[in-house]
Amino acid sequence: MSLFSGLEKFGTKSAETMEKKENAQTGKEEQEKGEKQEKQQKKAVPPEADFLLPKTVHCKVCEQDFKNKTVKSGKARRLQPDRDLRPRFQYIDTLKYDVASCPFCGYTAMTRDFDRVTPTQIKMIKEQISSKFQPRKETEEGSYSYNTAIERYKLALLNTAVKRGKESEKAYTCLKISWLLRGKADTLEGNTPEELAVKEALKKEEDTFYLQAYEGFSKAISQEMFPIYGMDESTMDYLLAYMSFYFKKFEMASKFLGGVLTSGTASRRLKDMALDLKEDIIEQMKR
Repeated sequence: MSLFSGLEKFGTKSAETMEKKENAQTGKEEQEKGEKQEKQQKKAVPPEADFLLPKTVHCKVCEQDFKNKTVKSGKARRLQPDRDLRPRFQYIDTLKYDVASCPFCGYTAMTRDFDRVTPTQIKMIKEQISSKFQPRKETEEGSYSYNTAIERYKLALLNTAVKRGKESEKAYTCLKISWLLRGKADTLEGNTPEELAVKEALKKEEDTFYLQAYEGFSKAISQEMFPIYGMDESTMDYLLAYMSFYFKKFEMASKFLGGVLTSGTASRRLKDMALDLKEDIIEQMKR
């Protein structure tokens, strides 16, 4: 029933029509307002390329220079990390850009390790990778997709194996690949059977690399001196504690947590995270 019903006797034959027009106008205004807000939100999200800049890198394997995409210092805003210390930033996954890959010879490594290659390792890389590598053209514009970033990391892992790198280097590369697979899965909503299948496959692959990282770090702590790949003992203990918890190795997780909670150098934030994890472990062990 119209709000203006009953007024026809006053000669307002168009009262109902007026209401319909008013409602239609209101609906149109609300739609336009919604579209405007949506456009503003899209405009407010900067493209990932805005956070990047090309940096010239010299390859010690083939002695050529190439451009490598790096994240601008201080440009990205840090967000709360995942519980296993996976870093998060607003508008960009910086993990995509932690690898340098020579497009001429195929030598690829974590950016921090790219120049740390010995003559013996160069020889092995040339013989086992460069001799079979097909040069590719790197574009300076745009950003890396998750698929491209994961491919680069896997090439870095292959190089690490070929040059007989440290356990920590192999483990850290596997850890970052697992984080990238997680990041890729996060971009999928899973609203269709196809997307759900892709997310499931990504989860399985993530767990495979996560386990490799866990086993590699477990070996590294008995073979290498701290800091191990930039992590002090407390940070490594927490990471291994969480990974042990993830793989349902609760006693091992508790052991590593003890090292964090009794450490005199661990930060308050890390100890708080360790206490939260301890509660989760206790809860799981009760079941």
